[in-house]
Amino acid sequence: MIDKDGYRPNVGIIICNTRNEVFWGKRIRQNSWQFPQGGIKHGESPEQAMYRELMEEVGLAQEHVRILGRTRNWMRYDVPRDWMKREWRGHYRGQKQIWFLLRLVGRDCDVKLRASSHPEFDAWRWHEYWAPAADVVEFKREVYRTALSELERYLSIGIEHQRTCHPYMLAMRTHGIGRT
Repeated sequence: MIDKDGYRPNVGIIICNTRNEVFWGKRIRQNSWQFPQGGIKHGESPEQAMYRELMEEVGLAQEHVRILGRTRNWMRYDVPRDWMKREWRGHYRGQKQIWFLLRLVGRDCDVKLRASSHPEFDAWRWHEYWAPAADVVEFKREVYRTALSELERYLSIGIEHQRTCHPYMLAMRTHGIGRT
């Protein structure tokens, strides 16, 4: 399902643990890492698509996570022509995404990368919150930065006396500047 502007509706999923580290998945048989994401099917809400993709790609069910927040608006990125499937060239431009920030309330062992017959990832790890914005494939970087920035304010939900922030602010706190 592609909209009139050539963008496929999609959800992006940022899963964080109690240390506010984020789930970082390695694409199967590639040296490429990313957050879980996937298309919204006809008739699905973004939240329904998020839970479906979460189960398909990561093997986590609704009871394993808590929604902390979601982006207000669609975020778009264009896919370079040489990354597109031949049959999509012409009308397809890229993805438009609603991003969700989830807190893992289950355990690490609840992650099952082989939950579907078509796995997306063959490895995963916890990564500090801001690192993926620099490590993801270049054409997705701005969307990652924007989503991480918009959702960062929700990280303190459910965690007493713990705040994760941009590395610059964290360095200031480490050196005793601007303590809150």
